[in-house]
Amino acid sequence: MTITSRSAEVLRYTAFSADPEGGNPAGVVLDAAGLGDADMLAIAAELGYSETAFLTPPPEELDGTGAGRAFTIRYFSPKAEVPFCGHATVATAVALGERLGPGDLAFATPVGTVPVTVAEDGGALRATLTSVEPRVEDVPAADVQEALDALGWSPAELDAALPPRIAFAGARHLVLAAATRARLADLAYDFDRLATLMRRLDLTTVQLVWRAAPTVFHVRDPFPVGGVVEDPATGAAAAAFGAYARDLGLVPEAAVLTLHQGEDMGRPGVLTVELRAGEGRVRVSGAGARIAG
Repeated sequence: MTITSRSAEVLRYTAFSADPEGGNPAGVVLDAAGLGDADMLAIAAELGYSETAFLTPPPEELDGTGAGRAFTIRYFSPKAEVPFCGHATVATAVALGERLGPGDLAFATPVGTVPVTVAEDGGALRATLTSVEPRVEDVPAADVQEALDALGWSPAELDAALPPRIAFAGARHLVLAAATRARLADLAYDFDRLATLMRRLDLTTVQLVWRAAPTVFHVRDPFPVGGVVEDPATGAAAAAFGAYARDLGLVPEAAVLTLHQGEDMGRPGVLTVELRAGEGRVRVSGAGARIAG
């Protein structure tokens, strides 16, 4: 379905699934010239997805990948602008790939330049983004406890092998690891209480994880600061989690991680996280598809 609102054509794509019924839907505005901040926020709120991406011409200093393949991109949730959004980046890259063909793209985001490569994969398009330089930091015990209280979790339900951290790869995420799949599946939290903590810590989501195998994880991402109870597939959090796993020595320096997200919401998606030896930036890839209707 294409929505025309406030003089802008709003496309709908899902990211991290080749099935329009899976993954995380995003709004995509390929030409946002003439739209102000209030217009973008209103469009995102009207659409109601966790994020909508808006494209305008690139800054002069951006090292482009060819004429017409570099852009400025901004992201809005229904509540506010977000510094970086992985799934909306993948959705936008797939939309551009359909129009421009596979190849390299460059996005000037509020947190830095994010290169993206679009390739054909089994008849579908797949996008791989390279994050900005990530970082991982400790989180005070009192803040961890407040997050647990808001979630209704007890400290005993955490996996001690995956300690809490705040990880960043374009946006900040609090990583909390559940000891069991059942704990991860049972998500019923205090929306306002968690949102208050997240605003104080400048978090975009809380990344809840359960380790199914050495490089396979199931994840969920509460997103109350965006006005959304849960994000179905979160590329920025996946990149941050890759940095987290590497920083803590949970995986080899060079590794490919598989993150399953959205299953508990009925929108299954798969996020592939690649870590390369000697390179700090994290790659996140996934399929995408246009949502028709």
